[in-house]
Amino acid sequence: MKAVVEGVQNRPLMPVEEALEQLLKLAEQAPIAETEVVTLAEAEGRVLAEDLLAELDLPPWPNSAMDGYALRLSDWQGEPLPVSQRIFAGHAPQPLQPGSCARIFTGAPLPEGADCVEMQENVELLEDGRVSFLEPLRVDQNVRPQGQETRAGEQVMSKGTRLGPIELGLAATLGRARLKVVRRVRVAVLSTGDELVEPGLPLGPGQIYNSNRRLLASWLQRLGCEVVDVGIVADDLQITRDCLAGLADVDLILSTGGVSVGEADYLGIALREAGELALWKLAIKPGKPLTFGHYRGVPVIGLPGNPASTLVTFGLLTRPYLLRRQGVTEVTPLRFSVPAGFDWTKAGTRREYLRARIEQGRVRIYKNQSSGVLRSAAWAEGLVEVLEGSTPRQGDSVSFIPLSELLG
Repeated sequence: MKAVVEGVQNRPLMPVEEALEQLLKLAEQAPIAETEVVTLAEAEGRVLAEDLLAELDLPPWPNSAMDGYALRLSDWQGEPLPVSQRIFAGHAPQPLQPGSCARIFTGAPLPEGADCVEMQENVELLEDGRVSFLEPLRVDQNVRPQGQETRAGEQVMSKGTRLGPIELGLAATLGRARLKVVRRVRVAVLSTGDELVEPGLPLGPGQIYNSNRRLLASWLQRLGCEVVDVGIVADDLQITRDCLAGLADVDLILSTGGVSVGEADYLGIALREAGELALWKLAIKPGKPLTFGHYRGVPVIGLPGNPASTLVTFGLLTRPYLLRRQGVTEVTPLRFSVPAGFDWTKAGTRREYLRARIEQGRVRIYKNQSSGVLRSAAWAEGLVEVLEGSTPRQGDSVSFIPLSELLG
């Protein structure tokens, strides 16, 4: 299909919410259906491909929540009790002898017949070896009942859950050594332009080092994607065609620098020759131009080229798209309100995302918010969202998105 890119300059700017909604719909039309089974050590950052059900009760038997003494409450009439056994975690106890108590340690199974545990701090060990209980007792005191955490057959995690350290720890608690996950999204990352040079090489006149591809490759790996690093594509139409033709086995082509309609934009020309391409002008700052389309059936996203623009549009738009393709339902980052520690005097027509950090309970912004300054993001802890037409002042409540929410 031929691209239809017309009247771009006259179109109203697309709101951020509308752009995200469209991208998520497109993601749902191209889900990653293939799955694989991996070990827990390989599952960090992956997405669960099936509901995880408990195969046993947790805990599998009543156990002690404290180091102390286990007893049958009805055996205690206020008099000291003899100790009939010692029970360590990982050892099976004997049934509790009537009229006695058992020395027990945290996590150890409760002996049959016991219904109460008193912590060792509230007992007195007498010279004859008996134990005197100093405080009132009650049934089930300091006892973790069987199935307190999960019951066999209960759904513990749902399909589409991203697996982090806590989720993997829970899977291990259930005895699961392997999990079925969505296969990795294969993303081809490329940069275009003769002005770009790889770090470590000498710069020529008018050239700059290519930082966006490194930023995106590292970020994609954190998201559990498989990165196909295409490198820098020269400003040559045939080279560009050949490069794209070799990307048939990827799930997404991700470029930076934008894909325009100019005659010198060889990537845009090649994409439109064998696919469809739409240029969106977004009501977002930094990061106004964004492209989406398909090349021979492969989705294509073109991000703006300035480093801060790349960061903001990838974090707020491309990241949710990639997660939704893997079946993740909740893809919007956490945000919370915090008092502004700055004055923003100029109301803008676009949603602005300012690199910022929280100091002494207020959010402060980096002094230079240029879209070309990546150092601002290295200094920042998050993004302050300034709504269209608003001018927040010192002490006003503003929305803050932690960078850790976007990067993880």
